[in-house]
Amino acid sequence: MLASLVAGRILQRGVLSATLGLPEGEFQTLWHSYFPGLRRQLPDGPTIDLGELSEVSALLLNHRAGRDASQAWLTHIVAYACCGRDHLWQDLGLSNRDELSQLMTLAFPGLAALNIGDMKWKKFIFRHYCSTENIYVCPAPSCSECSDYRHCFAPEV
Repeated sequence: MLASLVAGRILQRGVLSATLGLPEGEFQTLWHSYFPGLRRQLPDGPTIDLGELSEVSALLLNHRAGRDASQAWLTHIVAYACCGRDHLWQDLGLSNRDELSQLMTLAFPGLAALNIGDMKWKKFIFRHYCSTENIYVCPAPSCSECSDYRHCFAPEV
């Protein structure tokens, strides 16, 4: 998955920064761990509003598959991309939603298992966060009755 994220950044897809959204020191450690001897040349991404970064990071950290550094890095990378304006797979620079679903299933299996309706990942993450914090933005008692249902579950464009 890391190679897909790096490839997306090299192709200047998505919103990830040249450090994939990680602080420089953590990115250097990640880069030297996974790409030893390879010179880093990743272009920077667009400027984004990181307003919910810490909240989304905390949610993902609580659902990560493992407790090693790479899981924490991936958590921060995904949270950073959640602050973008497109679908999460696009903001991560991935090729399609299936790649993102695979990433979510491997890296955040408990959270992925909760997405039983195949809701768009970014919307699902934010809705899950809001529901755990008792922040209810959907006026309907269930998704199937919500006026945004067709937007959440619509095919990718």
